[in-house]
Amino acid sequence: MPLRSDAKMQLLRDVPLFAECSKDELRKLAGIADELDIREGTVLTREGKTGREFFVLVDGTVRVTKNNRKLADLGPGDWLGEIALLSKAPRTATATTTSPVVALVILDRDFRQVVAEIPSIAMKMLSCVAGRLSRTANS
Repeated sequence: MPLRSDAKMQLLRDVPLFAECSKDELRKLAGIADELDIREGTVLTREGKTGREFFVLVDGTVRVTKNNRKLADLGPGDWLGEIALLSKAPRTATATTTSPVVALVILDRDFRQVVAEIPSIAMKMLSCVAGRLSRTANS
């Protein structure tokens, strides 16, 4: 059974990039988030390739690798692919489903259309990204 809009909004609010978004902003983002059922063994992102999708895991597991070395195992509530929303930079890692997965997926072009309509979303995301970069640089 597909997720209702309010469930999508809550999943997106739990992603730090969108945590500061208003209900209206989250509603707009939820409207462009497609719910997909993905088979085990599917490569969601491939290191070095340009990405176009951002994923929020609803159910299932994903392994993230770089240079064939495990970086992380992700599960429900985790997300990946945020760089694809913000730039056309190559993917930094490969992510492969290790079980059947249900995910919310936002495409970069849909995201950019929403940001053109509601620029405040971009400012909130940039603030989050800047904070993450600052913490990384100071580690």
